[in-house]
Amino acid sequence: MTIHAAVIQKLLSTNAHLGHRVAAHHFKIYSCGSRNAMTIIDSDKTLICLRNACDFIGNLVRSKGRFLFVNTNTLLDDIVEEMTKTIGIKNDNSWRLGGFLTNSSSPKIFRGRNKKFNLGAIQAPDCVVIFDTERKSSVILEADRLGIPIVGLVDSSMPWETYKRITYPVPANDSVQFVYLFCNLITKTFLYEQRQMKAALGANAKAATDSKAETREDVPQIETTSQKGKIFVLPYESLQPASQDVSDIKQLLDKVVVLKFNGSLGTNMGFSGPKSTIELQNGMTCLDLVINQIESLNSKYGCNIPLLLANTVNTHDSTLKVLQRHTNKNVHTFLQSQEHWDNPSEAPHQDRMYASSQNEVYLSLKNSGKLDVLLSQGKEYILVLNSDNLAHVVEAKIISYLVQNNIETCMEVMRASSDLGEKVVSSHEGKFESKENLKFTDTTWVSMNSIESLMQRSALSERYTVSKFFDRASALSVPKSRYLPVETTSDLLLYQSDLYIFYDGIPTRNSARANPADPLIELGPEFAVVSHFHSRFKSMPSIIELDELEVTGDVWFGSGVTLKGKVSILSRPGVKIVIPDGAVLENKMITRPGDVAGPL
Repeated sequence: MTIHAAVIQKLLSTNAHLGHRVAAHHFKIYSCGSRNAMTIIDSDKTLICLRNACDFIGNLVRSKGRFLFVNTNTLLDDIVEEMTKTIGIKNDNSWRLGGFLTNSSSPKIFRGRNKKFNLGAIQAPDCVVIFDTERKSSVILEADRLGIPIVGLVDSSMPWETYKRITYPVPANDSVQFVYLFCNLITKTFLYEQRQMKAALGANAKAATDSKAETREDVPQIETTSQKGKIFVLPYESLQPASQDVSDIKQLLDKVVVLKFNGSLGTNMGFSGPKSTIELQNGMTCLDLVINQIESLNSKYGCNIPLLLANTVNTHDSTLKVLQRHTNKNVHTFLQSQEHWDNPSEAPHQDRMYASSQNEVYLSLKNSGKLDVLLSQGKEYILVLNSDNLAHVVEAKIISYLVQNNIETCMEVMRASSDLGEKVVSSHEGKFESKENLKFTDTTWVSMNSIESLMQRSALSERYTVSKFFDRASALSVPKSRYLPVETTSDLLLYQSDLYIFYDGIPTRNSARANPADPLIELGPEFAVVSHFHSRFKSMPSIIELDELEVTGDVWFGSGVTLKGKVSILSRPGVKIVIPDGAVLENKMITRPGDVAGPL
């Protein structure tokens, strides 16, 4: 698939091509026919107009122009507000007053009983961006009268008198999905131009510094807290046990906030909703397990650990349905902006070790006032969860280590090798290790005071990763028991079988299993989709004594099946293999139906 085809497919997924009704004459240049009295908008024309609008916005950013964003659709408020916060522009609502531009030259003062309002002259913007042009034609009239360029979404139902005043029209359906995409493009345009300007300023400053340095004697460079390309790693086993006193544990747990990035969809498993809402056991989802674990700690120790869910537009509604089962619990949701890296594999390796959108979330916490509220409650650390790792556990001894050593950020890591056994680091002493040899478990502990100080001394409009945020990055090498991800249906088989039991949201391996490692399971593409996976198992097999399992082809499992040792079931094309109810397969290879009851 070409890049152009991928972009067009993205536009189609937002329903940008669906107009409201048959197009008027002036809109037909953007249409490619109609269906059921509905205009079909040409996606190629939409793409061209998007590029023109973004180019114009980029030029204004380079010229340090002023922008005004206008939106009256309440469904889009969170999207527009998040965009303006990310790009560092105040969301000015003065346009809600009629004549806010054309009457700005004659300020008026209104006096009330206790207050005095001064509607003084505002500085006219250099560009007005309107997301719902049909609802706010008065803003269009005022901007047009003052000669202010207008960027706005247009549809087939827009009258000519409004359409002709829009300088950069973008023909598209003003759906929530398309507005989210449009705001994301505007955000990326702003951030790119701001980075370019900072780079130019940095180059000029460096040139000036180099010219001064030529007159001085050479000074040897001293390496400080870290080594290039390496990170300090402390073994989990070397952590000192926390106090067993309940009041001491409560005091430590009260310092923590759990922040979960809840933007991943289960599309790679054929699941249309958020990956965190995939059912694991007895109707419980990954999200239910996280909430139950936190509430179990709150109930046991009398502490108050809040859970913050950073949703996206695509996951927000489905997540709220799950939260209906947890109405009385300390769970809060908010929308995060689009991640920087559309494809995480394209990011540098050191940046893949961190959540690329954490800086936007920290900015959102700061700008919304949530960070100040949490700090006032005595919170000191945020446990950031970036994936659906079922082994996320809030441990008092980790918190104690962070507090005692004043750690700004600490990432949980494992060896980046195929053998991820229980023993991660043989030595109990910390040392610097290459990041290339480590596997990030998508779990990060972040000091809230560090976020506050960095917000004050750093300009965060540029793309930053956590690796650049913090001056004292460190890592904690953890055992496999703290990393149980849900990435494929093969993982689902592990957690839905009798191998794991979930108690208070914490997965516990069945004590009957002698092998300390989990079995290696590889299911074929016939099992890749969640619905197909469940349909091929009448009930989940017992795998307590299983070492390896490989299944490919048209294979179906009955109820009460037991798998032991190394089992391979390889069905040839056109051959259906059914494992009967109650079958016990131990160290067996099956390639045809007759092998099920045959010899080993």
